[in-house]
Amino acid sequence: MRDWAKARRERTRHLIELGGLVQKAGLVDLTDDDRATLLGAFLDIAGQLREGNETTPADLKTRWRRAGLHAFDAEKEHAGRKEQP
Repeated sequence: MRDWAKARRERTRHLIELGGLVQKAGLVDLTDDDRATLLGAFLDIAGQLREGNETTPADLKTRWRRAGLHAFDAEKEHAGRKEQP
C-alpha cells in the first residue's frame, strides 16, 4: 500500500472515531442532528478554551448555532470563489 493511501486511511479512521465521540456524547440527539449547531458548539468550545467564558446554556446554544451557520456560509462562499474562473 502506498504511503499516501495509508495516511488517508488512518485519517479517515481518526475522523470516524471523532464522529463516534460526538454520537456517544449524545450531541446528535441533543441538537436534533443540526450540524450548524454542532459546528458552532465546537467553535465556541475552542474559543472558551482560549479565553474562558461563562454563559447560560440557552445563550450558548444560540451562539453555537449562529457561529456554525456563519462558518458554513463562509465555507460555501469560499468554495464559490474557487469555482469562478
